[in-house]
Order: sequence, then structure tokens, then C-alpha cells
Amino acid sequence: MILVLFGPPGAGKGTQAKLLSASHGIPHVSTGDMFRDHKARGTELGRKVQAIMDAGGLVGDDVTNAMVEERLARPDASGGFLLDGYPRTTAQAEHLERFLGASRREIDAVISYEVPTELVVERIGGRRSCPRCSAVYHVTARPPRRAGACDPPCNAALVHREDDRHENVRRRMQEYAEKTRPLRRWYEQRGLLLAVDGAGSPEAILGATQAALFAGARRAG
Repeated sequence: MILVLFGPPGAGKGTQAKLLSASHGIPHVSTGDMFRDHKARGTELGRKVQAIMDAGGLVGDDVTNAMVEERLARPDASGGFLLDGYPRTTAQAEHLERFLGASRREIDAVISYEVPTELVVERIGGRRSCPRCSAVYHVTARPPRRAGACDPPCNAALVHREDDRHENVRRRMQEYAEKTRPLRRWYEQRGLLLAVDGAGSPEAILGATQAALFAGARRAG
């Protein structure tokens, strides 16, 4: 099975990706994880990413596509995979389609998590991160045991990342609407899009996702 998770920042794609990966036995392929992996291994692609980020630029399609190709060529992805954070643009989607087509593979479904903008702002704006152990909390949904501090044994002071501040979340949502949202229609026209309400609990959203996949498989069959 090949799945693509689609939706705005804060839609819960990462959480659902981990749950779906476990339930379907397919690897969770995240662009963020790929960037970190290549940088940690000091690969040529990793050095390119680091140089771009150090210069304050955005990682282009050519580098991102190359990372995705390298990851999907690994043996553990031969039986299927789940993409989280890719593709982000129509150009990336077209590249993925050509890449999969070359090995006679195709996407089974694109799960679009539908979440109101205000809920996204609340979810992301309430995040607090630990700079020491990378743990992530939320001021209301998952607060730390002690306000402002990571749980023991870490105990480091939590930070509110710039990207997570309300004004920056709204800017990211605008960028998403302009660059990534058009992909929704692109996949809808190909009969691959399955819309799921992303406003519930992780367990409820997983159940809705599984139901949408089952219904989609029945229609396809």
C-alpha cells in the first residue's frame, strides 16, 4: 500500500502517520526525518541541505525529490510506504508520479485531513518544545508536569519556537494555501483523494481514516 498524507501544518499528519505505519506495517517516510538523517550522515545531499539552510534559503524541489527517491529505493519501502510532508507542490507530485510509474507502482490513496484554520493556530500556537531532549508539549492538550519545564529527568526550560507563534502560524497557513492546497484538487481529479475530519482525538481520526480507506478500496474494487 502506498499512501500520501495531506493537510495543513498542525493537521496531525505526523501522529496519524505513526499510527497508520504501525497498523499497516509500512514505513513512515517523512521529509523532516530525511533531512535530519542526511545531515547526520554527512551525505552530499545532507551537505547541500545544510548549506541552503545556513544561507536562509528554502530546500528546492531537486534536492527534496532526490532525497525521496533515495529513501523509496530502500528495501523496506518495496512493499509500500506512507509519505508525510511530500509532495508539497504540483511539481513534486508530478515527479513522484513519474518516479513510481517507472517501477510500475502507483499511489493507492491520498488522505486529506480537513482542519479549520483556527484549530490549527490553537494546536501549533500552544506547542512548547524542549531544546535538550526534543520533547514536545501543548499548554492544554499535553501540558508538562511542571509549567514551563520538561518532565523529569530532563527538567530543561521549555521554549516557544518562532515558527509556533500565532502570527507565524497564520503566515505558514497562507503559504500552504498558495503553494500546497492546489494539490488537493490535483489528486481529487485523479480519484485518489479521501477527505477525513481532522478535528477529533488521534484515536477517532485514525478510525475515520481506516474507514475512509476501506470505503475507498471497496469503490475501487
